[in-house]
Amino acid sequence: MAEPRHRVLVRVTHWLTALSFLALLVTGVEILISHPRFYWGEAGNASGPYLFKLPIPASRGLETGYSFVLPDQNGWSRNLHFQAAWLVAFTALVYGISGLRRGHFRRNLLPARSDLSWRAMSASWKAHLRFEPSSGEGYNVLQRLAYAGVVFGLFPLMIWTGLAMAPGFTAAFPLTVTAFGGQQSARTIHFFATLALVLFVVVHVAMVWVTGFRAGLRGMTIGQSKESL
Repeated sequence: MAEPRHRVLVRVTHWLTALSFLALLVTGVEILISHPRFYWGEAGNASGPYLFKLPIPASRGLETGYSFVLPDQNGWSRNLHFQAAWLVAFTALVYGISGLRRGHFRRNLLPARSDLSWRAMSASWKAHLRFEPSSGEGYNVLQRLAYAGVVFGLFPLMIWTGLAMAPGFTAAFPLTVTAFGGQQSARTIHFFATLALVLFVVVHVAMVWVTGFRAGLRGMTIGQSKESL
């Protein structure tokens, strides 16, 4: 019997993370609409200077240049955002512990030193630009670098900056927020990390679609291997 493309734990954590991220994205947009301005440092308010602003209408009467305000959905969106954030943090913890114990990161995510050569990197870039599927069962070097960057970089940064905006958590662990120079700095970094994750998801889904959506979906849902397709 052929081995599954992905273990059960990888499949479960993948979909829990995907659903949590969708909830975080929708609620995050609702929270952003209440105050679409960004600051740097510890404090920021509507009457003070800002780092930049988004050209969108607000839901709390903030001066945005529009003659109307959107319905305020800040209450339920903050509650759901908080709950989804803890779910994704717990899922990431389980996935991380399992990945370290079973060697998943070393075997499937971290590229070999030979893969980081100019020749290997350029060949991988050319294959991606031609929308060619990866050869074999494993990820190519660009996929490994992208997934490793998300797993070890973007997601931890999202969780850390999210905690740095939580007053209860920062009161107990003040170094969480001081590492970023203030809660408003953490919020700004959180926003750009979100944009990077959205870009990753768009490219990820596009590549799955191009290289075989049904096969990829089977592999990540029922674990069906390529040999059994």
